[in-house]
Amino acid sequence: MRNSEIEILLVEDNMGDADLTIRALRRENLANKLVHLENGADALDYIFAEGVYTDRNHHNLPQIILLDLNMPKVNGIEVLERVKADERTKKIPVIVLTSSNEDPDIDRCYALGANSYVVKPVEFDKFAKAVNELGLYWMLLNKAPVS
Repeated sequence: MRNSEIEILLVEDNMGDADLTIRALRRENLANKLVHLENGADALDYIFAEGVYTDRNHHNLPQIILLDLNMPKVNGIEVLERVKADERTKKIPVIVLTSSNEDPDIDRCYALGANSYVVKPVEFDKFAKAVNELGLYWMLLNKAPVS
C-alpha cells in the first residue's frame, strides 16, 4: 500500500469549480489530504518537487490527480503528458475533470494515458454527485498498483 500524505491533487483554476469539488469530496470525508493548485505549471512543480516545491518530498506522490484542461501557464494536456511519460508518476490515476466535451480533447487525453475523462455538469447537485462518485471509486474501490 502506498504511504502517501497527499491523497488527492486537484488542479483547477476556476475557484468556483474547485470549491464545489472540495465540498463534494468533504461530504464523503475524502478531502482530508487534498492539495489544490490553480495552474498546470504549479502542478508539475509540485508533482516533481521542482521550483518553489524543491523542498517537498518527491516520493510523496498523490494517489489520484483531478485535472482540469483549460488552465493558464501550462494546460492540463501538457500536465497529463508529462505525468504519464515519467516512470515515477505514470501509474498515478489521472482523472480529467473538465468542461471540454470536444472529441479531440477526449481522444488526446486517453491517448496520453488518462484513466477517466469526466465532463463537468453545470448543475451543482449533478456536479457534486459526479465528484462524490469519482472520489469513492478512485479512493476506496479502485485497487492501485504498488509503486
